[in-house]
Amino acid sequence: MRACLSASLLLAFVIFPMSAASQEAEGFTWENTSELSFVATGGNASSSTLGLKSTLIGTGAPNAFKFEIGGIRAESEFTTRRAVGTVDDFLVTEAKNSEVTAESYFARGRYDHTFDGLFLFTGAGWDRNTFAGIQNRYALSVGFGRSWIESETSRFKTDIGGTYTIQKDVDPTPGQDEGFGGARITIDAMKQLSATTEFASVLIVDDNLEDTEDLRADWLNSLSVSISESLALKTSLQLLFDNQPSMIGVDLESPGGSSTGETVLIDGEELDTVFTVALVIKL
Repeated sequence: MRACLSASLLLAFVIFPMSAASQEAEGFTWENTSELSFVATGGNASSSTLGLKSTLIGTGAPNAFKFEIGGIRAESEFTTRRAVGTVDDFLVTEAKNSEVTAESYFARGRYDHTFDGLFLFTGAGWDRNTFAGIQNRYALSVGFGRSWIESETSRFKTDIGGTYTIQKDVDPTPGQDEGFGGARITIDAMKQLSATTEFASVLIVDDNLEDTEDLRADWLNSLSVSISESLALKTSLQLLFDNQPSMIGVDLESPGGSSTGETVLIDGEELDTVFTVALVIKL
């Protein structure tokens, strides 16, 4: 989380222009939304999953700021038991070992300036997903878009922009270029289904213009049900697609099962899915 905090501070300086920092707070509205999800099991099998996400949005026409930070960590505890002695007289010993089975973090910010239904934007982001082979990935973006529908009950926005990405993998592919320019398309939609229920969908597609086969997509769909003015339950499904996933190092064993001390690189999975049920706190 220390790296996540460092990236957050860096983004704050990159995204927010000095002129905006000197703006008066009057006429500017700030809203914070935090999501918390936690699942734990115990007994013969123990595991825990913790998910945190916080979003800070500031609006004051014609400017808007958005800053997000979050992460997911899953850990399992394995118990190995041994019985020593005879069938009628034995001693059982236990050894417990904890292992992280999933872990990812992100931080990103964005500034929008609106005029006549159109908007210009600039943004920056950082993410880490070592289980997908990504140690650190930094991205800068700039572009323009349009708000086709914007009301209290509906939203439909699209934008297009240019990006520059620096990606450092856990197991780098020899000769791979860590920095590359790209193009990004975003579709942002929301619909109020009832007085207490809201559906939202955000699709982000990134393409590496230096290698167009390197296409990535992030599609997040969520359904929120309000409990009160400040509390809600939110169910979301996130699909993360990478047409050229990062390589993952695997220990090489001999046919007899002993370690050779060598590591080989294999392709990671193209699609990751993240399903969460979270308590949302609005301030």
